[in-house]
Amino acid sequence: MSFAERVIAFNDQLSIKSNPPPGIRIMNPFSDSSEARELSATFYRKYYNDNNRRRIILGINPGRHGAGLTGIPFTDTKRLIQNCGINVMNLESHEVSSVFIYRMIDAFGGVEKFYNRYYINSVCPLGFVRINPGGREVNFNYYDSVELTETVSEFILESLRKQIEIGIDTDHAFCLGAGKNFKYLDKLNKEYKLFGEIIPLDHPRYIIQYKSKDIELYVKKYLDILD
Repeated sequence: MSFAERVIAFNDQLSIKSNPPPGIRIMNPFSDSSEARELSATFYRKYYNDNNRRRIILGINPGRHGAGLTGIPFTDTKRLIQNCGINVMNLESHEVSSVFIYRMIDAFGGVEKFYNRYYINSVCPLGFVRINPGGREVNFNYYDSVELTETVSEFILESLRKQIEIGIDTDHAFCLGAGKNFKYLDKLNKEYKLFGEIIPLDHPRYIIQYKSKDIELYVKKYLDILD
């Protein structure tokens, strides 16, 4: 079984069995959307159809406009079409974080070179939305509520272990988000010894929203650390 097929099988079995806190909905693109299952399977079979070992980059959890729709971390429909050459028929999305990630991937040498060496997912591979009183849904992070963090902690640990088995080098892992995401992952790693070291990187959303004038400096910083 190739790296791609192992990722697809991992995604297909994702399920959080415990109920989230009131007002929070679990977002599982692989069970909620046939389009996400098909797009993600096409993506992984295109770029991961081998048995190479890769280093892992871990975000927070899927967002509504990125992996929550496409099933591919930090990849919206624009980047799927323009950068990955994958046709998207029934979806259209723009995710801020994917803008930086694919700027960095281009500077790295392009999608084929990058995905040949790196696999991106999230500390929590399923996402969450908070339902506001008016019914509007907004992104919610696994660490935004102590109750939610406790609810998904076992799922997070189990998911990380399963992803390592896909074919991940464990000398170190890269964490997107140098604040709460890194703090949680680093503490988990010290307890369970999943990776030799957790290396933090500024989160792409933070860079685009607050440091957009310095985006090329952040791209260089990423490349210096990743390579």
